[in-house]
Amino acid sequence: MGEGAVIRAPIGVSVERAGARRLAQGRGRYADDLVLPRMVHAAFVRSPHAHARILAIDAAAAAQAPGVVRVFTAEDINREVAPWSGEAAHLAELRSPPQYPMAHRRALWQGEPVALVVAESRALAEDAAERVAIRWEKLPAVTDPHAALAPGAPLIHPELGSNLAFSHRLGRGEVGPAFAGAAQVCEQTFYFGRHTGVTLEPRGLVADYDPSLDTLTVHHSHQSPFQMQMVFSRHLGIPEHRVRVVCPDVGGGFGLKLHVYGDEVAAAAASKLLGRPVKYVADRIESLLTDIHARDHRVRARIACDRDGRVSALEVDDICVIGAYSNAIRLSTGEGMLVLMFSGAAYDIANYRAKLEVPFQNKNVIAMYRGVGQPIAVAVTEHMIDLAARGAGIDPVEMRRRNYLTDDRFPTRSPGGVHLEHLSLGACLDAVVARMDYEGLRSAQEAARAGGVHRGIGLATMVEITAVGPHYYGPAKVGVSSIDGCTVKLEQSGTVRVITSITDQGQGTELGIAQIVAAALGVPIADVAVLSGDTGVAPYGGGAYASRGIAIGGEAAYDAARQVRANALDIAGLILQAEPTSLDIVDAGIVDATGAARMSLAELAAIAYTRQDILPAEVQPEMSATRSFNPKVAALVANGIQASHVEVDIDTGFVRLLDHWVVADGGRLINPALVDEQIRGGVVQGLGAALFEHVVYDGEGQMLTATLADYMVPMACEMPDIDVGHIETLHRDNKLGTKGAGEAGTMGAASAVLNAVNDALAPLGAAPIASLPITPEIVLKALGKVV
Repeated sequence: MGEGAVIRAPIGVSVERAGARRLAQGRGRYADDLVLPRMVHAAFVRSPHAHARILAIDAAAAAQAPGVVRVFTAEDINREVAPWSGEAAHLAELRSPPQYPMAHRRALWQGEPVALVVAESRALAEDAAERVAIRWEKLPAVTDPHAALAPGAPLIHPELGSNLAFSHRLGRGEVGPAFAGAAQVCEQTFYFGRHTGVTLEPRGLVADYDPSLDTLTVHHSHQSPFQMQMVFSRHLGIPEHRVRVVCPDVGGGFGLKLHVYGDEVAAAAASKLLGRPVKYVADRIESLLTDIHARDHRVRARIACDRDGRVSALEVDDICVIGAYSNAIRLSTGEGMLVLMFSGAAYDIANYRAKLEVPFQNKNVIAMYRGVGQPIAVAVTEHMIDLAARGAGIDPVEMRRRNYLTDDRFPTRSPGGVHLEHLSLGACLDAVVARMDYEGLRSAQEAARAGGVHRGIGLATMVEITAVGPHYYGPAKVGVSSIDGCTVKLEQSGTVRVITSITDQGQGTELGIAQIVAAALGVPIADVAVLSGDTGVAPYGGGAYASRGIAIGGEAAYDAARQVRANALDIAGLILQAEPTSLDIVDAGIVDATGAARMSLAELAAIAYTRQDILPAEVQPEMSATRSFNPKVAALVANGIQASHVEVDIDTGFVRLLDHWVVADGGRLINPALVDEQIRGGVVQGLGAALFEHVVYDGEGQMLTATLADYMVPMACEMPDIDVGHIETLHRDNKLGTKGAGEAGTMGAASAVLNAVNDALAPLGAAPIASLPITPEIVLKALGKVV
């Protein structure tokens, strides 16, 4: 933690989210709620094929349909928009052709937009879209990642000469000799299915271009408004100071609403072409089909141990697909790269080798979603640790104790090269073992097994990157801001207005920012109002991603509030004829060294704003301050552990979740209740990945799970009690000591369940399961009951 920080209430207090009541009462204001004069609605015609050439588009019938304003073909839109690229300066091996907002001569995945119908209502636009006739030449679809890399495979991008978008290797030590001399070597092949986030509010925007002023205002359900201001400016050819992005209430993001989507850029282009507002809101089928997807890995791993169960080597080979393109700005390669970087991160492993291959496919794009590859790194590592423990006859808890990085090893680097300032691995393990009563649970497990009930206990240690800074995104030269800014302003009434570049999609970040400002300035939290999500008024910043809202945005808010406090005390010193250092602000009042109240903050603000005549002429009362926070390191690193308790029905293959525990170390807790909410929500998403959620395509690239009847999301009644505990190890490079916790729940949940299921089945001689999600069929196959 930085020197000189003043930490006081309400920092560390579970303040209730007053704003949550507004949303629960249906008073939220989302993009789809917005109605502007002369507004029209967009509906897209999308490719029904995974790979096909567009031979002709006949839009005549659609153009004559009732209420239709205009029908745009892909060619109409694409010539108005400069294409973007999913490449980056720091990844020279990454290849991805230019991308247009709509299919460019060929459709490369099912759901890619081909035509855009604009009409007086969404219903009329959808009716007309059905009248657009398209003549296709169907082409071979590449859907299997291994087949994509095979010699003679159909090429998705012929100009590249192969379907390999990217490959990378990293490691340390001598893996070969370590495996050759090992007492035990375990191998496993993993399949991690593709899934997506399901936000309560689908993607959407209202783009409003004013031709008389050459201005574009976009009301956008998005996590990073300044990013999209840059995108709309660059690719639509509008000066950036004439583009404004406003993010109203956003009903969930999870990374899905962090990206550049062709249909959203196309809607903005249509507004520019028509000179009137255009609304586009995805329906649920469109969301499942076209929101970015995540995971989709095939991993081979080996682990080597000595006779005492100490790990000497780890080897990981990952094939991670990315779809038809690398995603622009937030690159698709991050999903696989973080597997390589974070596999084995918690353990003292001297010898490590990892390889990544990233092929194109005729499927929707893979991109950054809550956790970004790290849940896969955790699942691979923790499964291999359990395999080795089982082979050596060592308890899983003891296996981890023997192999964790110990406190005296920090700072150090992970096997994948990640700088680790400090990890509280042993403390987290001790805490979760105590919270779950590990020994008691093992005894109960044995008793249940004797009665024919098969229960399992699984652990998953997690190490995660958080709050990525400029040294992470800067070398990529993709235009992503990793800093965040905040303005704190003392109003004439003595209340406080805060404007932050951090956005809130339901996490409660605005409340956390308010708590920081209230504590740093010395006012009641009820006196602090926070605004966010408007590039027209907010300081520049990156927005919400990578668990950074408090760790970066909170630091900017703290610095701005402390500057306003210093300015206010300077003015108070003049008025009271006292040294500013002898004064403080407590509960919105100026107090002296004895704690006696001297004047209210409202009185001081009134003088500063309206009675400057009684102040010295040379004094300029500054009752507002703007600060940005630029992290000193490429990223912060948090850690924790999760544990799962499950019951497996060996006749049906169904897995029942009984209990789940989390102990997380995300640094200082600003609002413990908010952090607990975030962790529990992340756990639920991780449990969805473990047992339920799976985006499935057939061999022709047709998505088979495009409705919520087929794509299974976890229901509240299926979730276990989730017990959350904390270790607070303060980060040393920021004043507040925070690290980030928004993705912690997602990191280890699926891995803990996977290990718990294998723990339940191992005494029955079942083959180890190494596939997510774990379906009843997979369980029965492991037991040899089905082929």
